[in-house]
Amino acid sequence: MRILKYLFLLLLLSVVALSIFVATQKGDFTVERSQIINSPKSNVYSFVNDFRNWEDFSSWMTEDPEIKINYPAKTIGAGASFSWKGKDGAGDVKTIFVKENDSISQKMNYDGTSSSVFWSFKDTIGGTKVTWKTTGKMDFSMKVYTAFNGGIYRIFGKMYEKSLANLDKTLDYEINTYNVKVDGIVKFPATFYLEQTFTSKISNVNKNSRIVFKKITDFCNTNNIELNGKPFLIYHNYDLANDLTRLSFCVPIKSQIMTSSGSDILSGKIEEFEAVKTTLTGDYSHSKKTLDKATNYINANRILVDQSFTFLQVYKVTKVDIKSPSKWVTEMYYPIQPKVAAVVPNYVPAQIKKVEPVKVPVAPTNKEEEQSEF
Repeated sequence: MRILKYLFLLLLLSVVALSIFVATQKGDFTVERSQIINSPKSNVYSFVNDFRNWEDFSSWMTEDPEIKINYPAKTIGAGASFSWKGKDGAGDVKTIFVKENDSISQKMNYDGTSSSVFWSFKDTIGGTKVTWKTTGKMDFSMKVYTAFNGGIYRIFGKMYEKSLANLDKTLDYEINTYNVKVDGIVKFPATFYLEQTFTSKISNVNKNSRIVFKKITDFCNTNNIELNGKPFLIYHNYDLANDLTRLSFCVPIKSQIMTSSGSDILSGKIEEFEAVKTTLTGDYSHSKKTLDKATNYINANRILVDQSFTFLQVYKVTKVDIKSPSKWVTEMYYPIQPKVAAVVPNYVPAQIKKVEPVKVPVAPTNKEEEQSEF
């Protein structure tokens, strides 16, 4: 009995000693990991900036089949957030600040431990150098957990290393897997639509499209306007050298309407036209290759383009439909001048006049000549 009492006291003293040891450990920490990602900086930044992509590369999500993820309405840019609950704990992240194609600042809570998260994206040889840095202060439960699992630096460091490796692998496949096909000459149907038109940097079009398309779609939903297909862009001009374009962001609708005076959303109609159609299956970063292939086809076949606008781009399959960039489908239409068929009059053969046979006198034979002499 006395032995049991001693063992109990020893166990109690061990627990107290461990608790004191853990409690007195330094709670502040900084964990930082970097990796070169084999993709352009703008692609890497855009991918990380959307929380819906995190489950494709974050190791604590990819390795936990039981994890439950909750996404709010906003998952991109400042103010975006998401939360998760899995077998190893629960947490949430919120984006506080972004600098386009450069850096992202966030706040993270992971099982009661709050931390500041910072991402940076730098051009380098071989792609983009991505640095993922976290600074924070552990609570007591996190100190206990890390004490029995190799320490905060090992836990977070390993987690970030796996995640960055997943990010490189995911982007290398998803961004660089694409296909461009020239479909030939087609007819684009007459379409009613609502639009907003302005000048934008070409590099900002995809980011602006998410904002403007949502605004027009919300306008349609609020006013019970029936949609009629996928959103599209009309590029009125396209200055690649100066990275500028004037374009209309268009959402097709079932029937023509008139918007109120002073509204920044206008209605329009595009008449049926002939065009050279080219289809891109893959990420939008390959749009220039798609346009180049269409231009080569037009030049090789000596097709006359229509100058009413530069080209029209339809978003057939987007991130809304499927997360994987390698499966997005974008159609591009270059308007062309229709071929004018030569008008040939009906052939009427000339009237043939009846020709009377000509009678030729027959010369008399010798016998007849002899008889005529007598």
